[in-house]
Amino acid sequence: MKRLLLVFHSQSGRTAQLADAVASGVVSLVGEVTLRVRRAPDAGIEDLLWAQGLLLGTPENFGHLSGLMKDFLDRTYYPAEGKTIGLPWAMFVSAGNDGRGAVTALERIALGYRWKKAADAVVVRGEPDADALSRCSDLGQTLAAGLTLGLY
Repeated sequence: MKRLLLVFHSQSGRTAQLADAVASGVVSLVGEVTLRVRRAPDAGIEDLLWAQGLLLGTPENFGHLSGLMKDFLDRTYYPAEGKTIGLPWAMFVSAGNDGRGAVTALERIALGYRWKKAADAVVVRGEPDADALSRCSDLGQTLAAGLTLGLY
């Protein structure tokens, strides 16, 4: 059984909607993948070290990651140093602008962790519609399927 961690932060509820859609894509492979979902302030090093794959969801705040997502990454960086190399990861962003700042910031942080990017970021601008939720579900399913097939 593969282990996938989904960590997200949401204030308005939009990123939570996207996280639910991502989780629904993972759940389609139930029996092959165990999903652990944590809000960013509740996620810690134990969760990260447990994971064989990682999905991160953040709102775009001031053109950057949310503070609580950054906090999760800050709190786990040194305790995880050298222990999560090659961890496949993907992200989704609830954006007010274009989401590029949040994506770029997380990609740079992931380089420091030495994680392996498994998929392009899903950026949703404004209120999530059916297409956005479908893209998020596909993201979750893609990472879960890649884990079960041994692609990462």
